[in-house]
Amino acid sequence: MRSPSPRPLAVDRHGNRLVSFTRCTEDDLPTGARLPLALTALWHGGEVVMVHDRYRNQWELPGGLVEPGESPRQAAVRELSEESGQVPDGALHCVGYAAFLLGPEQRAEYGALFAGRTLRRRRFETDHEIEAACWWDLAAPLPGRLSDIDACLARLSAPTPPPHHPATR
Repeated sequence: MRSPSPRPLAVDRHGNRLVSFTRCTEDDLPTGARLPLALTALWHGGEVVMVHDRYRNQWELPGGLVEPGESPRQAAVRELSEESGQVPDGALHCVGYAAFLLGPEQRAEYGALFAGRTLRRRRFETDHEIEAACWWDLAAPLPGRLSDIDACLARLSAPTPPPHHPATR
């Protein structure tokens, strides 16, 4: 008897599934065709930048395909800039990689997730793909549809709050 598949972390309205997330360093990312996608969670205070993709009609993290000759990190920085107009202060760090089952055929694919911070919110300009950008606090509703997969990945990338240290007397 076949055991049931583990419950996905998130599913979108098209049936795409985020089936797992593995925290790792950049050196431990899968290589080549196994990792065609890079996403970025850029944080300003307690908010992450989200972009509204006009074709998928949903809010999602900036990201896209890794181009030939490009590293996942380079793709993450490029896509962040192209889609949101934002630039991290300092280097992005690798959070890990996500495993997806995509499309009706449930094709297995992996995507790298990078995160960073910025102290300055830069101006956004629309283009043929992205019609809006905003800063999201992970709780407030966004106007329109939010990708459940990207919301889950944003939460996984959230900076941990500093530990609470009671005052000593």
